[in-house]
Amino acid sequence: KYLAYLKEELNQVEAESAKISNEIEDLSRNHIEESNMLEDNLEGLECALDSIASQEREEEDPCFDSSMNGENQLNLLDANEGQKFEILELESQIEKNNLILKSLQDLDSTFKRLDALEQIEDALTGLKVIGFDGNCIRLSLQTYIPKVEGVLCQNMSEDISEPSEMNHELLVEIVDGIMEVKNVEMFPNDVYIGDIVDAAKSFRQLFSNLVAPEIRSSLEWLVGKVQDRIILSTLRQFAMKSTNKSRHCFEYLERDETIIAHLAGGIDAFIKVSQGWPLSKSPLKLLSVKSSDHHSMGISLSLLCKVEEMANSLDMNIRLNLSTFVDAVEKLLLEQMRLELRFANSIPNSQEIFSQDLAGIKPLYDIQIGNNPGKLACYCSL
Repeated sequence: KYLAYLKEELNQVEAESAKISNEIEDLSRNHIEESNMLEDNLEGLECALDSIASQEREEEDPCFDSSMNGENQLNLLDANEGQKFEILELESQIEKNNLILKSLQDLDSTFKRLDALEQIEDALTGLKVIGFDGNCIRLSLQTYIPKVEGVLCQNMSEDISEPSEMNHELLVEIVDGIMEVKNVEMFPNDVYIGDIVDAAKSFRQLFSNLVAPEIRSSLEWLVGKVQDRIILSTLRQFAMKSTNKSRHCFEYLERDETIIAHLAGGIDAFIKVSQGWPLSKSPLKLLSVKSSDHHSMGISLSLLCKVEEMANSLDMNIRLNLSTFVDAVEKLLLEQMRLELRFANSIPNSQEIFSQDLAGIKPLYDIQIGNNPGKLACYCSL
């Protein structure tokens, strides 16, 4: 079904391209024919004007025979009248040729516009030009979202349907005369593309040694990067929605490419998203663990460092899946808390001191050690 949809879309694009090609051929043929006609008319006009100028010089010649008889003078007057009539005809022809020239200029402008639109649609995929006004191009961008498979899609909720495509509009302002990006706006503005736009503005300087400008423009590069960003952002949002549990939930900081996992007990785990995740097999990385509960004093620095080191040393398959990785981080956190509590209980009189230090602090987890229940609020503020 998906392939059939793509084939249908391809056929529509090919039909539209063929139509534009026929229009361009007609315009080119008319342009050549009318240009030749205009050139012939201008040559004839130039010859006629040269002839008139030559005759006027003869009339103004002081050596002109003043003894011309009456019959010759009459013939000369008739010739002058004929020349005046010819001048009027030539002036009329000039006016017509000027109109033809203006028409050709309009056709040439239309031809260049159609040619620019065809170049854009040929160069870019999933794209349609829906508006072209001066230096501004309005593009309809359709981005197909690939399906996530393997370890990446484990533990995902079946109640949430995976998106198959995303639709956006791009309003692109280009530099006059060339297809280089000056400014870009995206609607809806649900994906951060500021860094891509900044890079596209300096495209010539960044890629002049790598890619010839006539082969690959900054507009083509920008659209490709925007589609890549839309794909990754959509899949990451989908992964978080599918992984949300009653025990913890997620939010995505797109500019920083960081996921915040809100765990039980007011603890936040900051997870760095690897480049290309979840499409590429790049593992997630735990950046830090912090307490979002202002009534507690935070997690001890030693425990934090230990949890980070252990979490980032977990098996690759665990760190590829968001839900599995967060569960593992939470498990490591609890284990380290238990170890700290056991260590505190193993020191004489430490339990009384430890209890006094934690007085009034809301415990995050109930921890059972042997027959003695204990509560651990963890900790020192960072």
